[in-house]
Amino acid sequence: MGSDREPVRVVIVDDEQLVRMALRLVIGSEPDLTVVGEAADGDAAITVVDEQRPDVVLMDVRMPGRDGLSATRELLTRPVPPRVLMLTTFDSDDLVLSALRVGALGFVLKDTHPAQILAALRNVANGSPALSPTAMERVIAAATGPQSSHTRDSTRAAARQRLSVLTERELETARAIADGLGNPEIAQRLHIRVATVKAHTGSLFAKLAVENRVQIALLVRDAEK
Repeated sequence: MGSDREPVRVVIVDDEQLVRMALRLVIGSEPDLTVVGEAADGDAAITVVDEQRPDVVLMDVRMPGRDGLSATRELLTRPVPPRVLMLTTFDSDDLVLSALRVGALGFVLKDTHPAQILAALRNVANGSPALSPTAMERVIAAATGPQSSHTRDSTRAAARQRLSVLTERELETARAIADGLGNPEIAQRLHIRVATVKAHTGSLFAKLAVENRVQIALLVRDAEK
């Protein structure tokens, strides 16, 4: 991120005051990031975000009252929504998975090293997913975990119907994204140029009505259950 750009505006949402204070100290020490607001629950988060219009919301998943998932769903319906990075523990995989499906760009654990939290914030601010390979494995495991036969069949059928509009090359690109590959790796796998990968990815966003690569990955996994 260049020095000529305004700092990324961040709102911190967590019901624990000590967590908010620690995050504010970590984030506020960086010249390219600035904390413009805090909230202790989902309702307060919506109010603060509407007032401050941050670039990124660092959103706790589990909170008393309105949780982070519900708040994220509402915030992402805004005409110009903030980018959302979920703050969680692995025992809330189900809520994180739902948040990723509706458009959150990733998640970090509360015990993540501060440098990794900062890196995740910067990635999300730039529109890139913030999921480590380990985190993606956990999300995919949750997405493909045991379900009732009826639910699994319905989910698979809906996902396959959405993917049916893709060309064969676009589908190959989607599968590569689901495997966690970046654009250079996808280009190498498919023997095409990176610019072509970017074009295919743009088509995926438009045809599948998704906002980010995580949603593409989850849709592909749903179709292959």
